[in-house]
Amino acid sequence: MSQLGFRTTHPHDDGDDPRRGRRAVLLAMLAVVTLVGLVAAIGLRWLAATPDYAGPGQGEVLVEVRAGDSARRIGQTLEQADVVRSADAFVDAAKKDTRSQRIQPGSYRLRKQMKAADALALLLDPASRVVTRVTLPEGTRLSTALDLIARAGLDRAALDAAVAAPESLGLPDYAEGRLEGFLFPATYEVQPTTDAPELLAAMVARFTQAAAAVDLEASAAALGRSPLEIVTVASLLEAEGRPEDFAKIARVVYNRLDDGMRLQIDATVVYALGKNGLTLTTEDLKTDSPYNTYRVKGLPPGPINSPGEDALRAALAPEEGDWLYYVTVNPGTGETKFTSSYAEFLRFKAELKAALS
Repeated sequence: MSQLGFRTTHPHDDGDDPRRGRRAVLLAMLAVVTLVGLVAAIGLRWLAATPDYAGPGQGEVLVEVRAGDSARRIGQTLEQADVVRSADAFVDAAKKDTRSQRIQPGSYRLRKQMKAADALALLLDPASRVVTRVTLPEGTRLSTALDLIARAGLDRAALDAAVAAPESLGLPDYAEGRLEGFLFPATYEVQPTTDAPELLAAMVARFTQAAAAVDLEASAAALGRSPLEIVTVASLLEAEGRPEDFAKIARVVYNRLDDGMRLQIDATVVYALGKNGLTLTTEDLKTDSPYNTYRVKGLPPGPINSPGEDALRAALAPEEGDWLYYVTVNPGTGETKFTSSYAEFLRFKAELKAALS
């Protein structure tokens, strides 16, 4: 048979085994499947990776973080400004750093195309925060307050326009549309995005907080006064004396009002004239103004400056006494003497004159 071209094999011959071929094919297929699976896994891992910039960033961009913003919201703001490649990258960075919970609202100077972790680091760095502060001392007049605010970067024309529309600033009804006296003395932060109405409204809101702290409306009613009268008296205290004398000066004011006497407070005339300082001439004292307490009985129509909380409390709780006069006998130290005697008042004035000579 072999001569006819046929071959007979035995189990131990070296000839081809069909099972061996099938195993080879299966192994080859398994290798291909494994390779495809590995490539697919790598590809999925690459696709699942959070997009993030690698570099330190470039240029400069101003970004605002608002009060109450979550890490996700901050990340979205950064992504829209092209600071980070994705909000997810920032969220991931924030999750790894518990300090991210301490990010303060405000405007920040960052770079474009930053690594998310680097952007987070800048948001946590106070030096990155862009802020100007404006401080209104106790007893600041409205015109002076506007000058200070303008120096902090706000447009003066915009400030004047906001003052002309006080109904949008949150004033209490008893302010009767007056802004004088209701910009509370404190330190305020001015962001690059802060506008004039926003800042003035914040100052009025701070006054409202102080008014609530001293229970202004109820306490004024208990004294038989309106809240506006109390704020007005408090402004006189700021202009006339030291905090330690506020309660005594308040008593003098109320005693004179109750006795029908003119207050004769120089600071009100100074305010009427738009001057600074307390040097007045005889002609100044004749100024025709409702704020001239040398000519007009009673309180002036409204506050002459922004009183602080100490002055408000003193106006609501005057010290007991029968004083009708007071004189600051030592301008250097602020020492002030009180009396119910006109003759003693004249002696105090002579003491002041000698101190000034």
